[in-house]
Amino acid sequence: MSSAAPTSAKLTNYQRFVVALLGFLLFTVILDFTILAPLGAILLKRLGVGTAEFGRVVSVYAFAASVSGLLTAGFADKLDRKKMLTFFYAGFLGGTLLCGLAPSYRFLLVARIITGVFGGVIGSISFAIVTDLFSPQLRGRVMGVLQTAFSASQVVGIPAGLYLAEHFDWHAPFYAIVIVGVVAGGIMVLRLRPIDAHIAANRDRHPVRHLVTTATRPRYLAGFAATILLATGGFMMAPFGSAFAVNNLGVPMKHLPALYMATGISTILAGPLFGWLADRVGKYPVFIGGSLVGMIVVLTYTRLGLSPLWLVLAFSMILFASISARMASSSAMVSQVPEMQDRGAYMAISASLQQLSGGVASALAGAIVVQSASGKLERYPILGICVASSMFITILLMGNVNRIVRKPPVTVLGSLDGSDQTRKTL
Repeated sequence: MSSAAPTSAKLTNYQRFVVALLGFLLFTVILDFTILAPLGAILLKRLGVGTAEFGRVVSVYAFAASVSGLLTAGFADKLDRKKMLTFFYAGFLGGTLLCGLAPSYRFLLVARIITGVFGGVIGSISFAIVTDLFSPQLRGRVMGVLQTAFSASQVVGIPAGLYLAEHFDWHAPFYAIVIVGVVAGGIMVLRLRPIDAHIAANRDRHPVRHLVTTATRPRYLAGFAATILLATGGFMMAPFGSAFAVNNLGVPMKHLPALYMATGISTILAGPLFGWLADRVGKYPVFIGGSLVGMIVVLTYTRLGLSPLWLVLAFSMILFASISARMASSSAMVSQVPEMQDRGAYMAISASLQQLSGGVASALAGAIVVQSASGKLERYPILGICVASSMFITILLMGNVNRIVRKPPVTVLGSLDGSDQTRKTL
């Protein structure tokens, strides 16, 4: 099947299948990553490790995914995207199975590295497929739907994973992910069509040269600069979200599942809505609106003291809705930056930079926030200022991306030896 995006403004039945399939694959990958934080209290006791060791288990996934993204970027546009997705998803399931089998801390650490190597690339492949199969007029709503994979992991995945961990063992959630992943992977192999129209343009391009060219192309640098900061806020606040809610805001532990579900439901509703809105009124205006609301909420929320549950729920739901608006609109906007022959490499590099910046952001958050003897988190407002600042800077960077995608790439003619003319696209 050609990877050229159809120009129709309506989704075909096959396109709906692709969206559903990619959404479910991303759901399993995101759940595998996010389930570790809720399992933290159990793992600290069962494995006999401290918070620093547990933090290392979480961070190695991001760093492994970052390295993997860079190593595969040069080959991303030389292979059928279906084959790449199948290979890396199989590796992800293998790593997740090892997590379920892990008898010790060191074994789990290695398993998380393996899972990150394979799982960290799946998102970039999926977004490259979306760019191949969907026209720019449809990408906002498609990206919005895919963003609900994160929401579903909160509403369904995390509560189910905690239930399995409490009633069986902490290994059980990983086994469950493997079981449902095998079913989804089988459907992918049987029903997803080859996506290979981009290969012809890259048949004679050396992988390393392709990587370097894509990473240094002026038109793409603006997109890379913007995407580096997109995930910073989430990586900075997520590790301490539950601890801040319990110790600073006074939310009882028994109400944490309700908090997860409320924020998940808000993003399930907001993702498709803001994706549709981005296609209708403009992707950059939606991004600006989501960012401004997010900045206000973050600066206010991080300064709260003991608060009623309804207020915490309200702030959390508005914050996650604003994140959905930012991610759906920015993903659709950035997808217009690379040309067809560079999409796989561009998405891989972009995902790698996001993972790397996320790992750095998590480490920075750990250096800023300290826990007092009473359990209260100190200096959390400083964290809020950092997150809000990154949102503001991203507005400016995405403005540059918006200007770039509004004009086509510029092609200039050059000469290598005075006789041969070569084309160079900026």
